[in-house]
Amino acid sequence: MKTLNKFFGILIVLGLSATSTLMAQQPDLQFYRTNDVKGRNVFETTKADTIPFDGLKVRVGGDFAIEFQGINQTNSLDSLLDLGTNLNLPTANLNLDVQLSDGMRMHLRTYLSARHHNESWVKGGYIQIDKLDFIKPGFAAEIMKVVTFRVGLDEINFGDAHFRRTDNARAIFNPFVGNYIMDSFTTEAFIEANAQSNGFIGVLGISNGKLNQSVVVTPTTDNKISFYGKVGYDKQFNDDLRFRLTGSWYMNSGLSTGSYLYGGDRAGDRYYNTLISLAEAASGVNATSAFANARFNPRFKQMTAIQINPFLKYQGLELFGIYEIVSNSEDQGSGSYTQTAIEAIYRIGAAEKVFLGGRYNSVNGKATDAATTQKLNRINLGGGWFMTDNVVAKLEYVNQQYTEGWTGKYNDAEFKGIMIEAAISF
Repeated sequence: MKTLNKFFGILIVLGLSATSTLMAQQPDLQFYRTNDVKGRNVFETTKADTIPFDGLKVRVGGDFAIEFQGINQTNSLDSLLDLGTNLNLPTANLNLDVQLSDGMRMHLRTYLSARHHNESWVKGGYIQIDKLDFIKPGFAAEIMKVVTFRVGLDEINFGDAHFRRTDNARAIFNPFVGNYIMDSFTTEAFIEANAQSNGFIGVLGISNGKLNQSVVVTPTTDNKISFYGKVGYDKQFNDDLRFRLTGSWYMNSGLSTGSYLYGGDRAGDRYYNTLISLAEAASGVNATSAFANARFNPRFKQMTAIQINPFLKYQGLELFGIYEIVSNSEDQGSGSYTQTAIEAIYRIGAAEKVFLGGRYNSVNGKATDAATTQKLNRINLGGGWFMTDNVVAKLEYVNQQYTEGWTGKYNDAEFKGIMIEAAISF
């Protein structure tokens, strides 16, 4: 109880200090998703040219998140760590966004504190181009009214779930504490073109399929290019109703590339020390080395992934879904997994500062066509409060179960309990 009181004390201090210390005047940037409540439910950045360019601008921002965790876990062997109730190690990001020229912007994110690394490191960055005026004023202006180019080494635009998930400490867009079980998030070197017109969306991109970049060639290196894209429709019909539906794909035929789509997030999952066995703990495994235990990674190499995402917002009601299939090639065993998720959020009041919601997430499939079918699911129930535009507090109940086809520490495994999270983004 003393620890819980301490957490709420920290939360109140963060909320009160945010308006006075974190809300210094930030410059407005072109074609930019603001890192606060106004960026909620923003997917691809708009093509509305509403910010005049008047010179180079630098926007220095950050994210901070701290959690109070009270989770218990069991399995059929009674071999999992006994988890207590306490604070997790806070996470933090440093964000640099720079308006370089008219229609050209740079983004860079550094993880200052994360589960996987003890030291700070650059998560990734990109240049976004919405105008080609750096070539010649007005160059291809009609085309650039609908087209955006992104080039860099950062998260690729596969699916819509990555726009809503927690990115290390950037938790302000996620209505829950945890991300999805099969978490499609990777940082790769990429080139991407995005077209938007009258609600229609099209994305085409290529990446080199690598998380860790290297020019070294070995007998097992084939370095095949990954191809990905998206098509969809996003329409605000009136003040009350918005509907969006997209379908995305990711394809890679390489054996040494393409395997990071569901394992590329080194920030780790949000449920600390779950699914660590007593034997693993005795051998030195800890929350850092088991940073993604609560997720599921198919670990396919030659793979094709498809994700379909419906999104509906009617007044305060918000629905978001995932239907996702990932499969490997016949040479690799013809395995496949299917993920489904549905979340319903109700945001209360004209400003929608308070919200309640639930999410159901399941994964089932097999590693090869001859393997045993595996199933697991997760339920999240909770709510939150935007104390200011930059500060959110969340309360969540989570229950994750491994129901079929699992062996060892995952056999009949389950973890469940309460998470409280306070997050600041600016």
